[in-house]
Amino acid sequence: MKVATFNINGIKARAAALPAWLDDAQPDVVLLQEIKSVDEAFPRDLFEDRGYQVETHGQKSFNGVAILSKFPLEDVRRGLPGDDDDDQARWIEATVVNKEALRICGLYLPNGNPVPGPKYDYKLAWMERLRTRAQELLEGEEIALMAGDYNIIPQAEDAKRPDAWREDALFRPESRAAFRRILNLGFTEAFRARVQGPGHYSFWDYQAGAWNKNDGIRIDHFLLTPQCADRLTDTGIDSEIRGHEKPSDHVPVWVNLDV
Repeated sequence: MKVATFNINGIKARAAALPAWLDDAQPDVVLLQEIKSVDEAFPRDLFEDRGYQVETHGQKSFNGVAILSKFPLEDVRRGLPGDDDDDQARWIEATVVNKEALRICGLYLPNGNPVPGPKYDYKLAWMERLRTRAQELLEGEEIALMAGDYNIIPQAEDAKRPDAWREDALFRPESRAAFRRILNLGFTEAFRARVQGPGHYSFWDYQAGAWNKNDGIRIDHFLLTPQCADRLTDTGIDSEIRGHEKPSDHVPVWVNLDV
């Protein structure tokens, strides 16, 4: 099963580019972030016509996450537990039913800038809630993954110019420590389990010719439970589509799982 995550930065803006990538890459399951659409306005037909079941957790003009799946989805849940007052659409999860059940959690972690401030406080509080949900997945001994735009640069090698990000919420020590606390519960970060070294990025800003300079950062990640990590067969980043017409500033990241 090929599972991908892709921050599309607006479904309306990517109404041509996203289907083109789907037709070429043929993922079985896709976790989308920043759909920037209410549920009722999401163009479901684009994906249902390609054989995908569509589940969304939308929000007008901001945020929004979705799951596209060629396999049946069960027990769909929307919203990260732990704060009933949080109305930002950043979390969706479901069970994919194939030869084995796979629990997939799609997330769009808060950016957190500017630092310091309430947006950074929200980011760190959201990550603490994420750690609680992550612990539950581990305790359930499920074949499960949490994937999406984490807005975290885990290490210096995950940025072309790490010094430029030192005071940014994506690379602040507190942010990276919160990410490690989740990872160290017992998760495997899929890409780094298979690929080492610098130069691998999933985001290039639209400004200052970042794509042409390969001035990127790696902030889109898959975290796998031990039961899921045992089934990992491959992973990659479809970086070339950043150079296509009307691209997102992110590119898809994917894993192949024997499930």
